[in-house]
Amino acid sequence: MRRSAEGILVLLAIGGFFACVLSIALTHGTASAAEKTYVMKITTPTLNDGPHQLAKNFGAAVERDSGGRIKAEVYPASQLGPIPRQIEGVQFGAIQAAVIPPEFFVGVDQRFEVMAAPGLINSVAQGERLAADPAVLKLMLGLGADKGLHGLGMFCAQQQFLVTRMPIRRLADLQGKKIRIFASDFQSEAMKRLGATPVAMTLGDVVPALQQGAIDGSLAGITPLVNLHFVDAAKYITEIRQPTIFLMLEVSRSWYDSLPKDLQEIVDRDGARETVAINPASEEFNEKAMKGWVAGGGEFIDFPPEEEAAMLKILASVGEDVSKTKPQLRAAYELVSEAAKRLQ
Repeated sequence: MRRSAEGILVLLAIGGFFACVLSIALTHGTASAAEKTYVMKITTPTLNDGPHQLAKNFGAAVERDSGGRIKAEVYPASQLGPIPRQIEGVQFGAIQAAVIPPEFFVGVDQRFEVMAAPGLINSVAQGERLAADPAVLKLMLGLGADKGLHGLGMFCAQQQFLVTRMPIRRLADLQGKKIRIFASDFQSEAMKRLGATPVAMTLGDVVPALQQGAIDGSLAGITPLVNLHFVDAAKYITEIRQPTIFLMLEVSRSWYDSLPKDLQEIVDRDGARETVAINPASEEFNEKAMKGWVAGGGEFIDFPPEEEAAMLKILASVGEDVSKTKPQLRAAYELVSEAAKRLQ
């Protein structure tokens, strides 16, 4: 009986020892996870504008709110490669976050280009309301979830301009011109209907193409036109204001899934907040760039009222016509266009 009791005591002691070891290991593992630092590289194609500022603000907010457990590194001006490579980097986790116009994600999901439908937006203020609409956000942020992306937010950057080597003062001046567009069927069809030849091209290739005469002009926002010195290659800007440029804040799904839950919540919360908070700063960048274009020797051109009305009439049916044979894109276009009308 005594030996049996002694055996039980030994077993209890051994069990207690292993329980203690297990407890220490679990505690150490939890502490290690809490202490781990995660790097978040943020890429954007442009420099010193709304997208770049959003990348900086988002990175700073996540670093602050995570107590330094997430370290942000911002790479503007396509330092991590052209836009397609940036998107692939985010999908596969080599890059953790990107601020890029949704049209460039069309290879991931065709519905990304719905925000580029001409005629949706009449002003930046309306675009800001559309970018914050719950139904539109739910649609856009969910795209690409099964292809390596996790959407955090979207904002309206600016309306679009047409920069050209020769002045475009009337619609007839567009006939036969080769115009760079974003990777969007909506933009392609719009240019064709206006008599131009659309050429999809990433931003970093546009200035050399203009200088070499490979293209006659480009659709773009005013801030990259000034910051990348487009005026050296093409000094005329026609204010067509169609379509509007939106920006997506996307993070790598695999990187996001690797984060502890509390850090995921911080990334989600800060992404949603900063894509709304950027609006005033983005507007200031645009106003400053408008002045900078003129100061640099560039010229702004407005179509006469009758020409602008004719252009809008030509473009009015592009969204419906492009999407009518693509059921998913059609549903997305109807949702976004209805929201845009409601938010005028």
